[in-house]
Amino acid sequence: MDRYILIIACVLRVVRCYSSGEVTEACDDMAPQHFVTAQTSPAPFSVTADRSSFKEGDEITVRLIADSTPFIGFMLQARAVNGSSPVGVFTVTGGEAQLLTCNGQPKSAVSHTSASAKLSIQGTWRAPTSDDFNSIQFIASFVIDFSTFWVGVRSYPVTFSGTAATPANSTSIPITSTTSASSTAVFPSQSSLSISSAGCGSSKVCFRQPLNCDPGVSPDCYFLSTMTSTRDTAIHLEMNGPSDGYIAIGFSDDQMMGSDDIFICGRDSNGIIQLQHAYSTGRRRPDIVPLGNVSDVKSSMKDGIISCSFMTRNPISTRRSVRSSCPYYLMFAHGPTSNGEIGHHTSTFISDTKMDISRPRVVTNAIQPLIKAHGALMLIAWMTTGSLGMITARYLKEKECWQDVWFLAHVFLMTLTVAATTIAFILSFSHVRGWSGGAHPVLGCVVMILAFFQPIAAMFRCGPQRRWRILFNWSHALNAVAIKVLAVAAIFTGLSLIDSSEDKWLLKVMGGFVGWEASVYILLDVHMRCKRSDNEEGASESACKALLLLVLFFLGNVAFLVALLVGIGMS
Repeated sequence: MDRYILIIACVLRVVRCYSSGEVTEACDDMAPQHFVTAQTSPAPFSVTADRSSFKEGDEITVRLIADSTPFIGFMLQARAVNGSSPVGVFTVTGGEAQLLTCNGQPKSAVSHTSASAKLSIQGTWRAPTSDDFNSIQFIASFVIDFSTFWVGVRSYPVTFSGTAATPANSTSIPITSTTSASSTAVFPSQSSLSISSAGCGSSKVCFRQPLNCDPGVSPDCYFLSTMTSTRDTAIHLEMNGPSDGYIAIGFSDDQMMGSDDIFICGRDSNGIIQLQHAYSTGRRRPDIVPLGNVSDVKSSMKDGIISCSFMTRNPISTRRSVRSSCPYYLMFAHGPTSNGEIGHHTSTFISDTKMDISRPRVVTNAIQPLIKAHGALMLIAWMTTGSLGMITARYLKEKECWQDVWFLAHVFLMTLTVAATTIAFILSFSHVRGWSGGAHPVLGCVVMILAFFQPIAAMFRCGPQRRWRILFNWSHALNAVAIKVLAVAAIFTGLSLIDSSEDKWLLKVMGGFVGWEASVYILLDVHMRCKRSDNEEGASESACKALLLLVLFFLGNVAFLVALLVGIGMS
């Protein structure tokens, strides 16, 4: 009986110690004394460091991150690569982590303080003032429950430089042509890295523009592929495309710029291809962040085509989610560089749906022909047919020679306008199947509603001699003006969503169109008021001048329309 009581007491002591994180018994092998075998499957956790090299006395921020399932217990140490003893000291903040003494070295390990669920733990490691080792790795054990735990989850090796360290905010490293852990060897820019579409849809996720292009065959192919490792949390990334500066890939929670995890492969001030890790916070230049756990970096630039290949064990972070296998929208961008700094992208491609990068498939571009057709129809409706229909009713109905045709022309042109607006509206919402884009969809819906009721109201108008006819005339005219103003505003907001040019030339063209149309309206109005008292001969001459202004108005509108349609095609 006494023996059983002793066993129970020992077990209770072990349970109490483990829940409080006092696990000094596990300092050597870092294995919980749970009398069961550690898991051999890939750990759903990762260990990251915020720099790739260090010197004596440097500090490195270390993070333990849960990929999917929270952990309740952990132990963290820093060891020399292939070493068995902890090195350096840690500091921690917050109440979920505490410092331990291992092998007689105070503060040489970190563990939990309770059995609460944790998604992330952060600590700071300080390097010792010694140069008797080369690289170090951060090693951790994670516990989900008593029988489920992983031992020896390692970070990417951090290189000991001895005398000079990479600054904490430095993320741009020379690209290596080997699988060296340090990734500091210069990759010859004239070399060629072979990237192809082999395995797309079967072993890796592929995103490319044009659709189904092969970067190994076509020099104009923009290509991105991701492939996850079956052994650990590593993600193998490839990107390829013609550019005079850089190409970049991003992971996002939506199809808008901002809160995106980005990798950039571009030329530095010496023309050498470098890999950078960045985070975007909007339409301005992304913030460069530490490269983190990246290895097997290879790249080349040949004949104006940049190619990059690398392995990352960094969890994908959009600051709204931190996961490696969550679905994300894929982004591809390219643009120029100046003295090693990236410039505004000249073009972007965004996937049409969120992607789980652990499931191989071929991704299609979000900028589909349906969206371009939507934009083209709206421009045609409110820059040509709608404008001509309104100007016909305004300036030709008082001309005697146009009495028989102005109304038919007005009805025909406005019918085309409403039909084009309706089709464009249906195309947009049937493709997007959601609500995004800020003010643009709101304005579009209002235009659609007002344009739909305008001809219906006209069908029930009273006769020309009725006393209430003036109310219809004014309401019909004011509604038309409101539709026109809102349509122009919708076009401006729509163009702002797709205009990726640095000087925003699409918006400038649209501004020029508004100025042009307003000028012609004013000229026609002045002409109409000045010629109301003309005799029959003068009236005929006035009609000819009005017709000439209408022709010039049409030709000018078509010129602006063509420019904007070309811009949409290039966006």
